[in-house]
Amino acid sequence: MTLKEAIEGKEYVIQDIHTDDEELDSFLFSLGCYNGEVIRVVSHLKGGCIVSIKNSKYNIDYQLAEVIII
Repeated sequence: MTLKEAIEGKEYVIQDIHTDDEELDSFLFSLGCYNGEVIRVVSHLKGGCIVSIKNSKYNIDYQLAEVIII
């Protein structure tokens, strides 16, 4: 399942990042978003979701959320 389909408030473990874009991989890694890391969807918004990674919150659009496999 992708992060876009995640239930608010539930913790998930990132299984994989499906992208061929090295710049995007680097950006996600800088946020702490990589395989094995715990991620939680705080809330879903109209165009994306707010996630919590390592006690930090980020707004991620749904296009980006679809490449994060949980």
